[in-house]
This record gives sequence, structure tokens and C-alpha cells, in this order.
Amino acid sequence: MPAAELHATLEVLRPLIGVFAGEGEGDFPTVAPFRYHEEVSFLPRGPLLVYAQHTADPASGRPMHAETGFLRRAGEDGIELLLAHTFGLTELQEGHLDLAPQPGVDLRVTLQSTAIGVAATAKAVDAVRRQLTVTGDELVSELWMTYAGVDDSQHLRSVLQRTS
Repeated sequence: MPAAELHATLEVLRPLIGVFAGEGEGDFPTVAPFRYHEEVSFLPRGPLLVYAQHTADPASGRPMHAETGFLRRAGEDGIELLLAHTFGLTELQEGHLDLAPQPGVDLRVTLQSTAIGVAATAKAVDAVRRQLTVTGDELVSELWMTYAGVDDSQHLRSVLQRTS
């Protein structure tokens, strides 16, 4: 995407813009370990990135999870992610951008839930945090959660490659 098309507030997020796909692994003390295929997109719309994510069972192709929302800047190095999940949860996550986390890494985004809404039929998640690390065309996505009496345990990790 030519620089002229990208809203100025998104320039620092340029490494994140695009569509990424790959494989991931999940684990949590309350579930058996599992694998999944994941596709994630961060696409610009004015001063926001529209975010979409979905996973599927790698063997059968059966849909597993999806979430959608908006990523927006909040000040110089702040970031906000507003999400809706297919299982009846909404989240507001707030965090920060790290533009030089270590040599070779283009961008790291660290987020922590500050508000969670739960539908009457959904399982209540107490807290979520995630980290997105972009190195060239690779996106590593990691997610930790507090749920069912288990404090801040890593639940998901995927390594995705840019497809567009």
C-alpha cells in the first residue's frame, strides 16, 4: 500500500497491516492441548485497523473460534483493541507499542483487558492479555488468560506468515 493511502496515525503500525495465516497450539489447565489453523487480518480504514481472526481444526477444517474488532492508536505509544468473540464475549484491551523491542523485530504490541462483557450464555473469562510480535513477514501471536480459577496462564501461541 502506498504511504499516501495510509492514515498518518497508522504509519507506526505498518508492519502489522495485512493478512497472516499459519498454525498454532493451544493449552490450558482446563482443556486438552490442541492445534489450530489461524488467519488474521489487520486492514486500514481511516485512522483504525479493522481486525478479523478465525481458526479452524487443521485436520477437518471445522471452524473453532473467531473474533473481530478494531485496533486504534491511543496517544504516542498507546494502543486499544475492541473485540467481539463468537462465544459471547466482548473485550476492551489497552496497551502499548514497542517499536524496537529487540534487534530484527519490527513491532511488538502488548495488550491487557481492561473491560470484559459476557453474554448470559457465555463462559466468563476474568482477564486476557496478548502480545503480537512482527518480524518481517512473520507474526507471532500469544494469548494468556485468567479463567475458571486459573490465573494468567498461556492459552494460545501461533506463528503466522504474511499472505498479502
